[in-house]
Amino acid sequence: MTIVAIDGPAGAGKSTVARAVADALGFRYLDSGAMYRAVALAALERASEPAAIADSIELEMGPRVLLDGLDVTEAIRAPSVSEAASRAAADPAVRRALVVRQRRLLGDGDWVAEGRDVGTVVAPDAEVKVFLTADPAERARRRASELGAEHAMVLAEQTIRDQRDRTRQHSPLEPAPRAVVVDTTTLTLEQVVRRIVELVKGRE
Repeated sequence: MTIVAIDGPAGAGKSTVARAVADALGFRYLDSGAMYRAVALAALERASEPAAIADSIELEMGPRVLLDGLDVTEAIRAPSVSEAASRAAADPAVRRALVVRQRRLLGDGDWVAEGRDVGTVVAPDAEVKVFLTADPAERARRRASELGAEHAMVLAEQTIRDQRDRTRQHSPLEPAPRAVVVDTTTLTLEQVVRRIVELVKGRE
C-alpha cells in the first residue's frame, strides 16, 4: 500500500496534478477538499451547522462526487460553497468527522490524496509527501479562469482563505515534515506530474 499526499493552498494545482499523478501511477484518487465542500453545500441547503451533519451525510468519492446519492461535482465548486467550505474546515468537529472518513478510505490500496492537511494529519505516514505552492497572483489567475470570475475578486477572497487556513488552530495549512515543496508558478502540468512520479518511483 502506497499513499502519495499532496497538500497546498487553493489554485496551486492540487486537484489537476493529483488526478494526473494517480492516472500515471494507476492509483486511486482522493480529493479531501471535495468532502469539505460537500459538507458545506449540505449545510447551506439544510440551513444547518456543518458540524451537525458531517457525520450523517452520505458521501461517495470517485470521478463524480455524490452527496446523499445526488451528483454535486459541479455544485460544490460554486464560489459561495468555496467560502462556506473554508469556514467549515476551520471547525474541529467537522475536521474530526471527515478525517475519520478519509483515513478509512486510505486504509486500503494505493492512493494519491490531496487537500490541506493530508500529509500532516490525515496520512502523516504517507510514503511520499508533496506541498504544491505558487505565486498568489498566479493562483488567483488560475482560479478566476476556472470559475469565469474577476481576478481581483478571486485574489481578495483567496487572501482571506489563505489567512484562515494558515492560522486556524486545528490542522493549519503548512508543509508536512519531509514534504517536498514544489512551486508550480512557472511549471507545466507535465513537469509537475513528472517530478512527483519520479519521487514515487525513486522509492521502489
